[in-house]
This record gives sequence, C-alpha cells and structure tokens, in this order.
Amino acid sequence: MRVAFFGLPLAALLLHGDGHEIALAAISRADAVGLRRARRLFGSRLLLRPDVDRPELASRVEALAPDLLVSWFWTTRLPMSLVRAARLGGIGVHPSLLPRHRGPDPTYWAIASGDAESGVTAHRIAAEYDTGEILEQERLPIDPGWTAWQLARALDRPSLRVLRRTVGRFARGEEVAGVAQDPALATQAPAPDDEACAICWSWPTERVLRHVRALAPAPGAWTEIEGACVIVLRAAPAASFPEALAPGEAVVEGGVVLVRTGDTAVALLEGEIDGEPASVDELAALVASGASRG
Repeated sequence: MRVAFFGLPLAALLLHGDGHEIALAAISRADAVGLRRARRLFGSRLLLRPDVDRPELASRVEALAPDLLVSWFWTTRLPMSLVRAARLGGIGVHPSLLPRHRGPDPTYWAIASGDAESGVTAHRIAAEYDTGEILEQERLPIDPGWTAWQLARALDRPSLRVLRRTVGRFARGEEVAGVAQDPALATQAPAPDDEACAICWSWPTERVLRHVRALAPAPGAWTEIEGACVIVLRAAPAASFPEALAPGEAVVEGGVVLVRTGDTAVALLEGEIDGEPASVDELAALVASGASRG
C-alpha cells in the first residue's frame, strides 16, 4: 500500500514497519517522538509542518500517486484536493466515539461531561472535521480518576491498532464499507479558551472535580484567591466544611484549603499560584493571609 501520511511520525514508522510504502511523510510537530528516526528513514520524503493549502503540495501528492492518504494527529483541516489525490481517498483516526465529541479536544470533553467510556474511531476524511463515514471503532472505559491527559495517553495504543488494522484492510483489497454518522448524536469538542477554563464555584462538587481533571495538568482549571491566579491541579471532596460559606468562599481547616461549591465543598491538594508550583501549605498560606487582613 502506497501511503501519503500526515501527522505524528510514530504512526508513519509503524505503517512502514507493516510493509506499507510511505510515499510522503508530512509531520505535524517539530518536537514529536520518532522524528529523528523518521528523518533518517524517509529523507526527502519527509516534510515538517507543510502548508497543506498550497496548490504545490496537492500537485506533489497527486504526482506521487498514493493509494491512500492517512492522517494520525494532523492538527489542521486537510483540503479535499489532497484527499482526492489518493486513489482510495483518505482516512483518519479520532480519539472519541464519533459522532460524539467532534473537534480538537475530545478528551477534555469526555472527562468534563462525565462520560463512562471513550474510544477511537477510524473514519473517512470528509470536507468537514470528523464527519466522514465510520470504518471501525474501539471502546475504552474511563477510569473515574483519570485526567484528560491520562485518557489521551490511554487512547494512543487503541488508536494505533485501529489505524494499522484499517490500512491493512485496504492493502489486502478488502471492501472497507463505512457507516454514515448520525448528526442527531453529534456533539462538538472545541478547545476551551481561558474563560472556559475558569472554575464556576456554583457548580456541584462533582462537576468542579471533573473540570479540574479535564484540564490537568495543562492548561489547568483556574480561580482567583486573594487577588492571585490559582491553577487547581488536584482536588478532592471535602469530608466536612463550614455550612455558612457561600460558593467560592475559601477557608483553611486542618492545613488544607476548602472551597465551597454549589452543593458541598472541595479540598485543594495541588496547584500553582501565579504560574509557580504551590504545595498544600502554600495554598493554605495564601488563604490565611487574606483572612488575617480581614
């Protein structure tokens, strides 16, 4: 199978190891694992972050006459001129169970939404992001303690398995029939902006904790305490708390910061203060300093 590849080098290296010919390896990140080996292996066939909208690239891909265009964590939209340059079109693997969580940040939304499971989807590349026919899926239960980063790492192996199986089916000449996505089941997964990363303390505790896990370790769920920007990296339900607190009010009990939520309270266990790592004691000192001034 002659492949025009777009994405992270690890997948291109694995496809090469499976016996496929990588006619072009367009790599999406300059700091990606495996890039040095890919440079040695693919030589002039490797392009680092090329502009996919340039007509010259579409002409180059067309001249290479690939059988299949493959995308694995390419970070921008691939124009259909590139996809159509491949005899069998293009496929990608998305880290969600499409049509749920279409978009660039599905693992954040899976954790923040309280999903019990996630997974990966091999799909046809269509003109609109993550809307093409579903070719194969693999499901994965979500550990209740996972952050979005941990979920993303857990999905890497299934994603590569599904990618290699699907490309292998095309290579064997199988009829790879797709199933159209149901638009009624579609949800969107945009990357949260700074405002969306803020903690809303009127939310119930469970939602606050999901929000923290969904954004840890970066960019991090943030709040303001005593005029400082505090990134909350780890939190837990508070065993007890002063009932008189209003949502968003903080107090130190037993050396730990407790913050009232919409229903109970959470204990802040790890974070950053104005961009610097902060221990439990440092978080407590920040709150205590405000209380002493009051």
